Amino acid sequence: MKTEAATLRLLSLGAGVQSTTLALMAAEGMLPNLGGAIFADTGWEPAQVYAQVDRIEATLTAAGIPLYRVAKGNLRHDSIDPAHRFASVPYYVRNPDGSDGMGRRQCTYEYKLKPINRKVRELLGAAAPHFRRVPRGRVAEQWIGFSTDEIGRVSDHDRVSYVRKRYPLLELGMSRKDCQRWLAARGWGSTVKSACVGCPFHGNAQWREMRDQRPDEFADAVAFDQSIRKGGARGLPLHGEAFLHRSRVPLSIAPINRVTRKEWADRSPDIFDALAELGDPDGCSPYGCRSGMAAAA
Repeated sequence: MKTEAATLRLLSLGAGVQSTTLALMAAEGMLPNLGGAIFADTGWEPAQVYAQVDRIEATLTAAGIPLYRVAKGNLRHDSIDPAHRFASVPYYVRNPDGSDGMGRRQCTYEYKLKPINRKVRELLGAAAPHFRRVPRGRVAEQWIGFSTDEIGRVSDHDRVSYVRKRYPLLELGMSRKDCQRWLAARGWGSTVKSACVGCPFHGNAQWREMRDQRPDEFADAVAFDQSIRKGGARGLPLHGEAFLHRSRVPLSIAPINRVTRKEWADRSPDIFDALAELGDPDGCSPYGCRSGMAAAA
């Protein structure tokens, strides 16, 4: 079957290590013909992520590459607003019988993938105001920043007919640590991980970093954790209790000082590797959440 040529090349920008590397490579001309980058804002990213997006935007703009910011709403506010349609977040649940459960993950699809796809359709020429139908023959090549250490997150399935996914870092054979070194060599230093302040998939290292370096954001996550005990906006109809931390105890007293086996395994004596490594998976991507589970289409 004949593959249609890309009408437009777009970068899915999370502003973490990998996607920042791709953005700067495009700005330098190392990865040519990028038509734009799309950042999906959940409304609850760390302040450092928004600062990173601003910095990336200035670099892309200077190179003539537009950055589009898209959003559906504010995930934090929507999750605890009874009047808002509920998008399930993968909270850790303790069931009434003492067994463990977990909420469904719809937040990535609702707050990242859907607004990105809507913008892609608009850029491909879908008609306003709903931008539902892409004109025949128009296809976007979407760059996704999965590195060689994330090969398990890659899917060959294109969820929609007007998008063809591409993984430039895999083509270049670059790992996350390769990207860190590449950024450091250009003066970008440490790059924060893109994920909501109250993401249940934070590891202990990231919770500790937030508590010690970003106390206001940690206090916000603690308050949110308290507010979701019965499931947030819709509640869990009297079934069990929900928590942000995998220990299924309130975040304010959760054992985040415990160094997990994975964190020990990820630690390295290499000074370059230690610059930005916190021992947790990379940030939330519309195409492969930190959990490693694929987002629902």
